[in-house]
Amino acid sequence: MNHIDNTTINYRDELVRKGVHFCSLSIPTIYYFIPRFDAIVILSVLTFVALALDIGRFAIPQVGVFFNKYFAFMMRKHELDTKKKNLNGASYVLISALACVIIFPKVIVVTAFAILIISDSFAALIGRRFGTRKFLSKSLEGTIAFFITAVVVVLVTPKVYYLPIEFVIGFIAAFVGTIVENISFGFADDNLSIPLAIGFTMWGLYLLLLPNVDLILKNVPL
Repeated sequence: MNHIDNTTINYRDELVRKGVHFCSLSIPTIYYFIPRFDAIVILSVLTFVALALDIGRFAIPQVGVFFNKYFAFMMRKHELDTKKKNLNGASYVLISALACVIIFPKVIVVTAFAILIISDSFAALIGRRFGTRKFLSKSLEGTIAFFITAVVVVLVTPKVYYLPIEFVIGFIAAFVGTIVENISFGFADDNLSIPLAIGFTMWGLYLLLLPNVDLILKNVPL
């Protein structure tokens, strides 16, 4: 069977990579319970450390040896390119989390980031194992997996009023995130593009369809 969503690592290592990725679900979970300022401080420190190590693996031979020994097996080819010196996915996850917390109201961050972690993982695993039909840049099967799991996330994550229109907003944003995940490769890291696309879509629709919700969004008691 010719799978479309193949990458430079084998499926077993993909499972490990997505297992690590899934641990990032702790970010929106913890943020749900702590103040925005505290989250910004914590994420700033973690992002700085991640970037220092990520940049250091190209600049300092000893750091590079450490990375290659313990993490190279689950890293993409473009992340190991010593000429382009790309950041790895983990660094982008932390940059993305920090940016989302700074830019968006908490209720949006929780939904957008949970979709990134859960739906991106399922899309990769389903797409690599069962993807046979191409849709845009990836497989139809992986894309469907992303959207279905994103819809489930929208159903269970916090809302401002829990009005039906809020779920519609979430579903539309989930669809936008699905397309962005599919077409991002080669243009932007999807760990950054997915939550930002979902976040801006949700915020824009909230302001359009519930124009008096802005202050409530910023101060929603989560």
